[in-house]
Amino acid sequence: MKDKIMNGFMGFAMFLQNQRHFRSIKNAFSSLLPIIIVGSFCTLFSNVVCNTTPGYFSLANVPGMSWLGNLSPMFTAANYGTMNFIAIGLVVLLSMELGETYNIHDKVLPVVAVGAYISLCSTTATFTDDAGVAHAVANALTNQFTSAQGLFVGLFTAIGATEIYCRLVNSGKLEIKMPESVPSNVSRSFTILFPSLLTILIISAIGMAFEMITGMTIFNAIVSFIQRPLSNVLTGLPGYIFLVFMTTLLWCFGIHGTQTLKAIYEPILLAAFAENEAAYAAGTAIPNIINTPFMSCFSTITGAGITGGLVIAILLFSKREDYRAIAKLEIPCAIFNINEPLVFGLPIVMNPILAIPFMLSPAVSATVAYFLTNIGFCGRMVVNAPWTTPPILMAFLSSGGSVGAAITQLLSIVIAFVIYIPFVIMANKQPVEAE
Repeated sequence: MKDKIMNGFMGFAMFLQNQRHFRSIKNAFSSLLPIIIVGSFCTLFSNVVCNTTPGYFSLANVPGMSWLGNLSPMFTAANYGTMNFIAIGLVVLLSMELGETYNIHDKVLPVVAVGAYISLCSTTATFTDDAGVAHAVANALTNQFTSAQGLFVGLFTAIGATEIYCRLVNSGKLEIKMPESVPSNVSRSFTILFPSLLTILIISAIGMAFEMITGMTIFNAIVSFIQRPLSNVLTGLPGYIFLVFMTTLLWCFGIHGTQTLKAIYEPILLAAFAENEAAYAAGTAIPNIINTPFMSCFSTITGAGITGGLVIAILLFSKREDYRAIAKLEIPCAIFNINEPLVFGLPIVMNPILAIPFMLSPAVSATVAYFLTNIGFCGRMVVNAPWTTPPILMAFLSSGGSVGAAITQLLSIVIAFVIYIPFVIMANKQPVEAE
């Protein structure tokens, strides 16, 4: 029975790793990460470097440094060009990633996918003037369709458009054959003409039919009935703790749990982060506690399982020379949140003694960080710092300069250290030969 459960679990994990759509989603978000980091740091610079609001703590308000305020439009524009267009970026990257799994490398594919996505968006914007009169502006695309709010719709549209396009192209039935004297790039343009046309028209027709039948746009339906419910689950503490537990459980079987489940949680946590980043840029209340940098700061710091605490516990309490030797090798890796030498070197994988604190530490840490954030001690996450940023500095940057966040991240490592201690002592009694 135990073997059946383990095999079933392993099979599910391998399915997520190898299934073309989940793999493409994961790769697309990984490729999008530099843009997200650039955009969020531009917001940070706008606030801590260029903000000239009287009484606000920034470099621009330091005597003699007011000229820094002139750089604010540059950072604001760069942020708008990145964070406010991540839905479009996802459509482009996901269509390319998925197309390659079908051996389709046409450069027009991401353009077709973007065209299909835009066909599902409203191109009429409304606003109310000071007199309370509503006005409609045609041929305008509001940022709800291009920013993180459109991530889920963009994800589904990119997959749907790419599937249609690739199947039509690979069928060869819509190919327009040109004479051999025609240059290959021109000939290819005619080959993919009808697949491109039909892909956009099919997606657009689905959107039109859905609105005619339900009275609701497909964009609003996906946001209301899929994106928001999932967001409520994963950005709530119970759902998030379950997610953390699943990622560490996969690690215990030798599978990179964080990457394996990334296709499931990343759209939700990234959208929550984007809401925080936008509120921070606008100077309004930060809405979400749990988001992408929250996971980096309080669940995977020093590596999955918060193994920095394990390193300290081993160096202080372990009597095993093999453990101590590996822990010493892990120290420089842990500083940059890399723990594969420890996970596979001790190992933690398939180790019933160390697997328990490995799964428990991130859950307890995240719970403590959640409540410290909720009471205002720890600042909410508004910057997506690179995952290799060293501990304490990562939380300080990610929170926009909150000292409480830095202290909370240090506390996370201390909590993990305390949790690991009894299990390290227990491992001392386990003969090496018995492992």
